[in-house]
Amino acid sequence: MKSNTNYNAALATLVTVFFFWGFIAASNGVFIPFCKSYFHLDQFQSQLIDFAFYGAYYIGALLLFIVSGYVKTDILNKWGFKNGIIYGLLLSAIGAAVMIPAISSGSFSFILASLFVVALGFSLQQTSANPFAIALGEPATGSHRLNLAGGVNSFGTAIGPIVVAFALFGAATYSDDQIASINLSTVKTLYVAVGGLFLLAAGLFVFSKKLPQAKGDADFVQAPKAVKMLAFITLVLLVIFYFVFDQYRGDIVDSNLIFQLMILALFLIVGGLLYSNQKAIKNPDGWGAMQYPQLVLGMLAIFTYVGVEVTIQSNLGELLKSEAFGGYSNSEIAPYISMYWGSLMIGRWAGAITVFNPGKTLKNVLFIIVPYIAFGVVLFVNHISNNDISGLYLYGWSILLLIGGFFYGQEKPSKTLFIFGFLGVLSMLLGLFTDGTIALYSFMSGGLFCSIMWPSIFSLSIAGLGKYTSQGSAFLIMMILGGAIIPPIQGKLADMFTIHSSYWITVFCFLYLMFFAVKVKKVLKSQGVNYDE
Repeated sequence: MKSNTNYNAALATLVTVFFFWGFIAASNGVFIPFCKSYFHLDQFQSQLIDFAFYGAYYIGALLLFIVSGYVKTDILNKWGFKNGIIYGLLLSAIGAAVMIPAISSGSFSFILASLFVVALGFSLQQTSANPFAIALGEPATGSHRLNLAGGVNSFGTAIGPIVVAFALFGAATYSDDQIASINLSTVKTLYVAVGGLFLLAAGLFVFSKKLPQAKGDADFVQAPKAVKMLAFITLVLLVIFYFVFDQYRGDIVDSNLIFQLMILALFLIVGGLLYSNQKAIKNPDGWGAMQYPQLVLGMLAIFTYVGVEVTIQSNLGELLKSEAFGGYSNSEIAPYISMYWGSLMIGRWAGAITVFNPGKTLKNVLFIIVPYIAFGVVLFVNHISNNDISGLYLYGWSILLLIGGFFYGQEKPSKTLFIFGFLGVLSMLLGLFTDGTIALYSFMSGGLFCSIMWPSIFSLSIAGLGKYTSQGSAFLIMMILGGAIIPPIQGKLADMFTIHSSYWITVFCFLYLMFFAVKVKKVLKSQGVNYDE
């Protein structure tokens, strides 16, 4: 590809794809409590929306890896990143189309299936779009384009809950008892529009003759033993969840058994990955990237990070409905879900500052100003949507902790990850031992501290992998599975105890991320890799 080729139009189209991911994922925070009331579900069942959505990411990435291993070539590289995005968009469009009869049927299971198909398309899009963004110009400026795309993705997360809340409730306020009578025709219209946008984006890619197919140049490295282990974990997970779902076929639900099965699923994933690494260290043949402890620890970190990021907001709607947290109705929670996801936008906009290499003084000023600009954007979007934002103004004080974390982290990945993990632990504990506004702000600030963790975890996990870098990246993407496992565990804890106390699971998630930050630095140093020097 010629370095002087202008692909601005393609980049603009690509950025919209990033927007879709954020829009749909964040809107689940409003859709989950709505479905709980509409379909008369318990908290665990409502979290199956995340299970279907993020589980699709794992299944999609795993299938690509298994098929590539079978044909002994990288399928996505063979297609080209452009075609990968097109196929992903078409698959998501099919999922959006399926959502229409799913809503008409009034079947929660049918709706889950349609969300799974939408997210399966997202998995393919995400696997293709990141390297495609780098290919649309000079490789040296690829991070600029990814940060731009990430910023737009975060904007989608901020407005998604608002749009979906309007589609569900309009300008009216509904009690839980009134929700069952809501006509879902507007939701059908929303998914018709979303599906149409998927098709439009796919068409733009198809008919843009000047766009490159863009293919990776890394050789495909087989890892048959790793594939077998991942396939084994997947099959056992399917068996576990068969017994989980079977509990809801009868009149009596054994909550203790469901919780035990969910914990078993968690231990299966953690134990399976650690066992794989130990076997790979003894004999690396056939294990591929899993022979590197930083990658396996990083896979667990991505699993934990996505899990805690998703579970905070997925259960936030139910928390807001409790009297200690305001007693809000389903139709009143959108501004808070929006601000939670907006918190991630605040952090990511600030994290993108260094990409443009400003001078030290300007950079320090921007670290203070940009988070509050992003905060203002979230407030403005909610204001023009006629949402009550009076309860969000004081949240601006929480942003000071984010700014302090940036200055303390000094752009060093392990140090940054440790401090934000530490702040995450403190905020979750404060939320657990208080209630009302202070507790709400504490839980919402989890979004601030999660906002910049992904690049730190990713860069530390693939450091020193050499020819296994591409494979290691694929393994890390699979661990988005955390968003499918951890929210249902918290949901079942809420069913067994209280929604407030269920947030203890977030403390343990942030603690592991702190551990990873310390451990991976030592592991990399033993390999001669010093990221924080």
